[in-house]
Amino acid sequence: MEQVAGTLQGRQGTFVLQHSGTMTRGNGQLVVTVVPDSGTDELVGLSGSMRIDNAGGKHSYVFEYTIAGA
Repeated sequence: MEQVAGTLQGRQGTFVLQHSGTMTRGNGQLVVTVVPDSGTDELVGLSGSMRIDNAGGKHSYVFEYTIAGA
C-alpha cells in the first residue's frame, strides 16, 4: 500500500495504490491499482491502474485513470 499526494488533470488530492507482485520461475509480474473510494479532495471518484514498462534497459510508469465527474 502506498499513499500518493499530487495533482491529476489540475485536481489536487490524495489516493492509495495497492501493489501486488508475483514471481514465477524468474518472471515477475506487478499489478498496481487505485484502492476504490480512496481519492480525497478533488480526486474523489478516482479509479485506475499503473504498470511499469521496460524498454532498452530503462523503465517508465504508465498510469491509466479516470475521475468520475471530470
